[in-house]
Amino acid sequence: MEKPSFPVCVVMEKIAIDNRWQREKWQLAGVLPDDRSQSAPRVLIEREGLLQIIHPGYSLVIFNDEGEGYYLNITSPEPRVFVMWRMNENDTEAIPHLLTLSYNEAARWMDAQEKVDSVPIPEDIYSELVAWVEANYQPPMKKERIRPKSFESKDGHFKGGLS
Repeated sequence: MEKPSFPVCVVMEKIAIDNRWQREKWQLAGVLPDDRSQSAPRVLIEREGLLQIIHPGYSLVIFNDEGEGYYLNITSPEPRVFVMWRMNENDTEAIPHLLTLSYNEAARWMDAQEKVDSVPIPEDIYSELVAWVEANYQPPMKKERIRPKSFESKDGHFKGGLS
């Protein structure tokens, strides 16, 4: 079965900042639909204090084993697209490497000390992700907690007033 995927472009931006140790910083500016008409990165905006570069040719792919991460994302107050990016060899430009809609996958990248930024999910991708989660993921049922016998008092109730 083919995995659902969404062709996207990633927009990275370099902005000027007022900091005595650093004059500028790179960050994720957006994720946009990609019509696949372009293949090379190109400058969108270049002016004093701002440079935006669009990187075409990426895809957001939905994997069956990331259902919990997608569920966590769509049920959060602000569902996001996560982009892991790195600086190029010369430290002159930020290059996107991986994209995901899964909270869990993004957390693994951050645990590995990768640079991860996020932006809101485009509405069309969000609605498709919600439909996929509803059709393919069932959150685990909460199990009743079994407390050790050592926590019970002589009358059968739990010590400390907890029941």
